[in-house]
Amino acid sequence: MLKFSILGPLQIRTVSGPAEISGDLQRVLVQTLLVSEGQPVSGESLVEEMWGDCVPDNQSNALQAHVSRLRRKLRGLEPGRSGPRVTIHPSGYRLAVADGELDAAEFVRTVRQAESAAPGDAERTARLLGDALALWRGPVFGGFTGGTLCQLAGARYEEYRMRAMELRFDAELRLGRHAAVLAELTEAHTNHPLRERFCEQLMVALYCSGRQADALDVFRRMRRHLDDELGIQPSPALRQVESAILCHDPALTGDARSPLLQLA
Repeated sequence: MLKFSILGPLQIRTVSGPAEISGDLQRVLVQTLLVSEGQPVSGESLVEEMWGDCVPDNQSNALQAHVSRLRRKLRGLEPGRSGPRVTIHPSGYRLAVADGELDAAEFVRTVRQAESAAPGDAERTARLLGDALALWRGPVFGGFTGGTLCQLAGARYEEYRMRAMELRFDAELRLGRHAAVLAELTEAHTNHPLRERFCEQLMVALYCSGRQADALDVFRRMRRHLDDELGIQPSPALRQVESAILCHDPALTGDARSPLLQLA
């Protein structure tokens, strides 16, 4: 059994340790097959992903040579496997990946599970998402994105990471751990200044930590930033949090099922 990791630099782990995929074209080939998550990828798409505008004259032979090289590499990493990892289908090339073998697929599965969790499962949700977020070792593919398919997949996984962070912060706030997540929330808001959800959560955490003035200052700076960068006003949800802070709404520190605390 192999373990493929793309939430960071491409990594393949075997029972005896990590294995290297040498060469940029080979890495792009593996990455493109992995982000398809078990679905075939056409030869044309692989060629475009690997070579871009610099397609070799004998592109079909060049691609087949790289696929053969990859098949030999993977066969050597798990000699006991009955069939090849990379197979050829009428619609393209497929890399077989079982459940639990790709970190990105497991991460997405956990986020979707957290999205459907009940508010009363906050403790378990916070723990699950904390473990899932720990899978990230850096940017998707370590920043070596390749072509359009890999870039789109990287953006999709990054959006799931943002969603996981929001859901985890929600769970931590429901559990009353406002002060404990302040540093992480501040960093998330600083790194993603146009993402209003982080701003809402940071304001609630600050207010519930006894820092009302700081919470309102975060809102004022966010309002200016939205106006300067996008020419828009804060969303109704963000304005609702500001109003609740101004009038000391008990929902901010009371019932954990409150929409203000869930920031839904």
